[in-house]
Formats: sequence, C-alpha cells, structure tokens
Amino acid sequence: MDLLSFIPDNVAEVLAEIIRFTELRRRILYHNIHRVDEPGFLPQDMPVREFAAALNDAVAEHLRNHRLLFRDTANITFGSRSSMQIRPVVDAHAQDLLQRSRDEYMELQVNKLLENALNRKVAGELLRQKCGVCPTAMEWSVNMTLAGGTSWESSSTRCDTTE
Repeated sequence: MDLLSFIPDNVAEVLAEIIRFTELRRRILYHNIHRVDEPGFLPQDMPVREFAAALNDAVAEHLRNHRLLFRDTANITFGSRSSMQIRPVVDAHAQDLLQRSRDEYMELQVNKLLENALNRKVAGELLRQKCGVCPTAMEWSVNMTLAGGTSWESSSTRCDTTE
C-alpha cells in the first residue's frame, strides 16, 4: 500500500510530512535514551523549529499561489515523490542536562517522546478524518531518510541512512 495514493490534496500532504517527521524524531529520542551510556554519546534531536518553519512556508506558498512547495533548509531536504532527508542536530540543552543530572536528562527525553507522540497522534487523526485512512495501518514504504553518519536499526517504518 503506497502512502501517496491516499493523499488527495495539500492538507493531507502536510499531515503526511508531519507523521514522517515524528517517526524519525521518535527514533532519535529513543536513541537518546537507550545509548546514553555509550562512550562519546551526544544527544540529538530533530530540527523541530526548522521543520515547522518549512511547513509554514509551504502552506503560505499554497495560499499565495495555490501550490504546495516545500523548500529545503539547512538540515532538511525535500525530494521527489515525497522523499525527505533530515539531518539531526546536537541537542546542547540535553547534553548539558546529562552532564548535570541524569534524572533530569531522562525526564526531558521522556517528555519529548510524549510531545512527539501527541503530535503524531493529532496529525494521524486529522489525516484519518481527511482521507479515511489510519496512518498506523498503512505501510510506510515512503522514501524517508536521516542524513548523517548515524546507523539506525530497522523497524516498522523504513528509514535508510545516507552519508
């Protein structure tokens, strides 16, 4: 089942991008919790504000010119057929917390995971109401990539790493 076949308009496409982004962010945050004891570990996060600004610009372009245009940013590249490549960024605040208080660091990561899950749930529900499909039931075979040198395990969502 191809996700693109369920996207009837620009609103649905924006929601699908949010769902993809939250899946990638979930992986980063999971990594931050489970690999905290590895030597040289640096906590990362997705460029959330940068992604929100990119979506805001795309919606503004749609309102002005009736076309949805995703523009690349420093850490996010949009490609053909709804592909997206995102470079995670070092989370300096989390790194500082980790050095000062492991408990506060873990609380921050859990709170980010909860926020991310809520964002995904809201976008998924809006997409379900808009298109009549539930994103959790779809096969996520879309082209979704984390940029950078980090290796990511396979899960239910395809996510390849490129250099």
